Amino acid sequence: MLYSPEASAGKNGFFYFHDNRLFNDCSNLQKNIVIPPELEEEILPSSQIQTKEEMKYIVCILCVWVLSLPLQAQSYNDVVEQAMGCVKKDSLVQAERLFRQALKMEPDNARNALLFSNLGTVQKRMGKTDEAIESYTLALNIIPYSTTMLLNRAALYLEKDLIQKAYLDYCNVIDLLPKNLEARLFRAYIYMQRREYKEARVDYNVVLEQDVKNKTARIGIIMLDEKEGRHQSAMDAMNLLVSDYPRDVSVLRMRANMEWEHGQAEAALFDLDEVLKLDSRDASCYVMKGDIYLQQKRKAEAREAYEKALELGVSRAELAEKLKQCK
Repeated sequence: MLYSPEASAGKNGFFYFHDNRLFNDCSNLQKNIVIPPELEEEILPSSQIQTKEEMKYIVCILCVWVLSLPLQAQSYNDVVEQAMGCVKKDSLVQAERLFRQALKMEPDNARNALLFSNLGTVQKRMGKTDEAIESYTLALNIIPYSTTMLLNRAALYLEKDLIQKAYLDYCNVIDLLPKNLEARLFRAYIYMQRREYKEARVDYNVVLEQDVKNKTARIGIIMLDEKEGRHQSAMDAMNLLVSDYPRDVSVLRMRANMEWEHGQAEAALFDLDEVLKLDSRDASCYVMKGDIYLQQKRKAEAREAYEKALELGVSRAELAEKLKQCK
């Protein structure tokens, strides 16, 4: 989502203020700039001022009036700047306190939507997931069509396993920005969890139309082909993925698992050895090797693989039954 120059979202998820103007959001939220009223009465000409003391008094009153006009707004901006400074220093407790302080100072300021969002991001980084969701919700009450805020809240809903709420936020983002990759990928993930494979494929294909090399979407299509019995199509796509990411251990491990399921044990063992060349401490590879060896009745090799997995941190309880079968 694009914001006007007055407020922009950085890569770290925070919104930054520039100048003292208000922002425009995709919701077309508008706020009239409140301009302090001018003096309704003309200043008395000096000829009508009877004494020097009266002149001093009037000048003093005018100075106080002029100086007081920007005081509250400036204080609000100062506190916001201090809060952002704390964010940059990773002083999150202080940043949270300052954002709350600014919100109390001018509760009707339209820019508070961005403050609530920044507060939510601070709270998310502090591990205060419930409070962060509340802050993003308050921001969205002001700017209901902010895709950035919807995505932030949706991610937290997923973290809390509130799948339906996350799904609704991702749907709202896609309604606003049909080609948003993040929303499409996460909604596809939710569809996969629900076994709504047709809908998941639509979202993955939308992603691939924009980014043909997108690894997550390609893996999603491979998984869908596997689930729908298109095994050769899945393996062909998997081989292409490995050729594009030859040093990606997760991709190699995934192909090894597919090969094993398709009865290609030796090919699977080869890929697992390739993974271990890249990461010799991948315990899951040793477990899988042990499982393949055990299936092949190569008990000594299976035991050796399992024992290596134990050395790398796999619990003995997890492998106890398999080790018994190696005797």
